[in-house]
Amino acid sequence: MLPSGGTATVMGISLPEGAEGVKEHLGYMSQKFNLYGDLTVDENIAFFADVFLIDRATLEQRLAPLLHMTRLAPFRRRLARDLSGGMKQKLALICTLIHRPTLLLLDEPTAGVDPVSRREFWEMLHDIRREGVTIVISTPYMDEAEWCMRVGLMFRGKFISCDTPKKLKESLSGVVVEIMPSRPGEDISGVLRGSEAISDLQVLGDVFHAVMRTDADAVRLAAVLDARALVRRIPASIEDVFVSKIKD
Repeated sequence: MLPSGGTATVMGISLPEGAEGVKEHLGYMSQKFNLYGDLTVDENIAFFADVFLIDRATLEQRLAPLLHMTRLAPFRRRLARDLSGGMKQKLALICTLIHRPTLLLLDEPTAGVDPVSRREFWEMLHDIRREGVTIVISTPYMDEAEWCMRVGLMFRGKFISCDTPKKLKESLSGVVVEIMPSRPGEDISGVLRGSEAISDLQVLGDVFHAVMRTDADAVRLAAVLDARALVRRIPASIEDVFVSKIKD
């Protein structure tokens, strides 16, 4: 696709002129599982190895550590369509890594994956990064964004902020507090929603999560609630930052 404007380089290669030269450095994994369900784990991997002109001896050498990392070794003869969601994503990752790319592009790779498989997948990504591979990943999960070295927050197709997770959270203009009613089920929402000092309020079960302008406002709110609730400051999250910036 020709750009509508501007310039871009990938791995030092200009685009679109050098697009063919970039391909050998790239590994891409889409959100939707797009391997062949009627092929086994081994057959899918062999197909992608053939696409990248990888000979059998090299394939076996590269495959052993990838199977160990993904724990798919016992399932090599299973059809891809019979794998769980997390296992399908691990197979897709192997197929993406088999030609040893230096830049890995992942499009929401853990969408719809169970929490345990999601954690395992991210542990694998950290292992891959330590081998010198650059990883660019898109995710709708704000907690996942905190596991990255740099985070770019996007809203309506444009970057609204880009920095390390630590610096993004430090940039929040306000303080985050947790408000826990002293008696479960007691309704204090009216007081909270009526407070002008609260810029964002979330209900998390019996607990409220609020972003306030200053520490002094949090102290005043605690005084108003008195014995009805415990108000304590908690660390800001990437989600707090994102919500704050799109409301500014």
